[in-house]
Amino acid sequence: MAEVLEVGEDLGEGSFVTAALEGCRLAGNRLNLDVYPDGCRQFLKLFEKRREEIAQVEFLRLNCNEALIDSTLGSLPVLKCLKSLVLKGGHAQDEFGACQQGSLTTLPQDFGSLLCLTHLDLSFNSFSRLPSCITDLASLRVLLVCHNSLVELPEDFGRLSKLTFFSAMKNQLRDLPWSIGELAALQRLDLSENALQSLPDEIGCLYNCMELDLSGNQLMGVPDSLANLQSLQQLRLHSNLLVTVPASLASLPNLSRLDLQNNRLRSIPPEIQHSPFVYLRGNPLGEPEIPLQSGNCISELGRVFLVPSEDSFTVTPDGCKVILACGIKFYFPPGAATSSLTIHFQMLSPDPQWVKLRHHDILLSEVLELRPHGIVFQQEVQIWMPYASPQTLHEREVVVRTFNGQSWSDLQTKVEWRGKPKKHMACCSIPHFSWFLVVSRLVENKCSVPSEGTLLFSTVDPSIKVTFPPGVTEETRSVTLQVLSAEELAEITDDPESRAGPLLCLSQNSTVDFLRPVKIQLPLPPGVTGLTLDRSRLHLLHGNLQAQTWDDITSQVVLEFTHLYARFEVTHFSWYWLWYTTKTYIGGIARKVYERLRLYQVNFIALQRKKDPEQVLLQCVPKNKVDPVLGKLHDRYQGPEPSDVVELFEGEQFFAAFERGINIDADRPDCVDGRISFIFYSHLKNMKEIYVTAEVDRKGQAVRGQVSFYRGEVPDNVPEDATKKRRGPDSHWLATLPIKLPVSDHSEPKNGFSFPPLNLGNAETGYLTQANLLGIAGRIGADWQTIGLNLGLPYQQIQRIGYNHREDLDSQILNMLFSWAQQNSEDQNCVEKLITAMKESGRQDIADEIETVIELGRQKYRASIRRVGLDQESNTEDSA
Repeated sequence: MAEVLEVGEDLGEGSFVTAALEGCRLAGNRLNLDVYPDGCRQFLKLFEKRREEIAQVEFLRLNCNEALIDSTLGSLPVLKCLKSLVLKGGHAQDEFGACQQGSLTTLPQDFGSLLCLTHLDLSFNSFSRLPSCITDLASLRVLLVCHNSLVELPEDFGRLSKLTFFSAMKNQLRDLPWSIGELAALQRLDLSENALQSLPDEIGCLYNCMELDLSGNQLMGVPDSLANLQSLQQLRLHSNLLVTVPASLASLPNLSRLDLQNNRLRSIPPEIQHSPFVYLRGNPLGEPEIPLQSGNCISELGRVFLVPSEDSFTVTPDGCKVILACGIKFYFPPGAATSSLTIHFQMLSPDPQWVKLRHHDILLSEVLELRPHGIVFQQEVQIWMPYASPQTLHEREVVVRTFNGQSWSDLQTKVEWRGKPKKHMACCSIPHFSWFLVVSRLVENKCSVPSEGTLLFSTVDPSIKVTFPPGVTEETRSVTLQVLSAEELAEITDDPESRAGPLLCLSQNSTVDFLRPVKIQLPLPPGVTGLTLDRSRLHLLHGNLQAQTWDDITSQVVLEFTHLYARFEVTHFSWYWLWYTTKTYIGGIARKVYERLRLYQVNFIALQRKKDPEQVLLQCVPKNKVDPVLGKLHDRYQGPEPSDVVELFEGEQFFAAFERGINIDADRPDCVDGRISFIFYSHLKNMKEIYVTAEVDRKGQAVRGQVSFYRGEVPDNVPEDATKKRRGPDSHWLATLPIKLPVSDHSEPKNGFSFPPLNLGNAETGYLTQANLLGIAGRIGADWQTIGLNLGLPYQQIQRIGYNHREDLDSQILNMLFSWAQQNSEDQNCVEKLITAMKESGRQDIADEIETVIELGRQKYRASIRRVGLDQESNTEDSA
């Protein structure tokens, strides 16, 4: 009778008994080495000594937390009989008991030669993309890639035609390939806990699918084609952003469970709502929805498209749809305006002095100002504002916030994914004009608490519950619950020696404490269980919003523990947080947590354009986004490594100053005392492109200068304790990066070319002067022919300019640009044509600079008009 292959005893030096290795035999063709601390090393030994025997293995398990896993993979393609392969991480644990990811990020290309393989488990590894060789595994029936970092699936994923079970739960997938519909044999599909925002219609071709789990994503809708899944028995769509579902889902003949909990469904088709197998808890059913106009109604109205240089438009009683160059859209229904009305708009940088964010708000847009302020429309006007989508969108809600001159308030908002190219849009209806911006706030769950008591739970994490017993209050109260997820807290705190559970914020509309204790249930911090808990390291923190401090109240309450949760009772509401640390002495951590939550770790970047070193890109980037940002800029820019990590508060001002022989080559509106002003917001692009010049002539030598970053004013709402370390002689300096301007090879134009005295544009919209055109010419470089063609110059003329000045690039550029300027100087739209040509030529940098110059000229013109009292518009508004 055959014996199972066993690996010998450890003899103290980490090696296994050689005799045991020699004497063991394979039984059942199984080899389970993931249970041994050095299983990969043992596999390599066995493979070397008993290769023919190992080549017959059909079932193999290895531990991907081992250092030798990559070396072991190279031997696997020899195992031609292999049917089941488990290459999982998660076998090692950190000091908190949490599983550690395996090190696998790819597989050898000849891995696809394992034609007998039917079962492959790659869970708990570090894959960001599925290796292309996997789609060559023609016999594969089960594929598990859970708990990785996948952002996409291969386009040819449908080649796995025999696949019956596929699980990619706990990844970062944003969309699915259309070929997923070719998985005709698929019976179970688990894509839960990803970042899916949409589904392809082809998913409706999975006719044999019986279980489909799409929970924990960012889906706003599902395709009607899901109704084609006639074999479907269980469909999980809970914890998404669904606002509607197809009524046809109720007609699926074999469906026994449809989970729609914790979405944004305000109304449900009757066919679904009355079905016994549908779960709807955690939806705002019955709440009023924003009365958005249908696309057909909007399309019947006239459309107005504005170019970047325009800052106003006219609305008539007939109504219209207006689209700004920045992507903001308006819908004015017929009759909204009683007479023709001119609307003025501008985009403003968010100034923390008046843009007051609430606790844990994330700013997602600049401020839009619409004038005349306070004008009331006969019908509500709809506005769509594009915004930067945070990664944690499924745990937050996006709202448009408006300012009435004294305070900010939230508007009922609907989010959409629309446009070409598609963008995240926040839509709301507004009765009058003022200031508007988009923020991401913590999801609010509300309920009324009667004297009989009730239960309130979080839609972000349903395990967070607040139980109100009978007799808790004499009069009905309104209670609001908000949760900041443990994942977002971990990103903010960035403390490897600590673990934090979700942050719970409770508030009510009464100042009186509850008559009876209220029971709160919170999940334990990640990786901590009731069985492994060291109670001396667990702290319950209570937040005092007025004092902006945290207190450790662990000894003041009775904490009860289950395997996954902690429970305690309170009589007043505030912030509560479970904090687990490996430090034996917590010291001042509890008091400083508020400070830690408001700080972001960032790096500064200073890069120069490869084709034009005088163009410098400055950017402040959160630490975790530096590598992706640099990857996108690598082809066009070069420069030093990013600065060391520094800490900035949300909404904190900082400055960039060019030093050691380098000056700013523009009269910029954001220039304060010779320094470029920035305001840091974690989810906005803190990026500016600046043109610089040397203080001395560069014909003889290069200039080695630098750019330094300095702190500005700290936001008012930051606690005093958090600002103490900002004091001292060097407290304002943040970082310095080198800037080098090479030896100038500019020469005077040849062939007797002279610059004509001309200005493009007009005083009201802003001029481009001769000096501006010379500056633009100095930055065009090798792109001059493409720009000339996009400006409308004939190809023959561009060829002639290139030939006549074939020895001098500068003369080619100057001839092209000034020839076009002379021909179009009378055209009122010539500046806009120049901006468009730059964008079409891939020179967004020059287009942005032109727009900055034009905007500055426009502001100066308005200021001069106001000084002489000719601003009729302002006078009219003031009198109104």
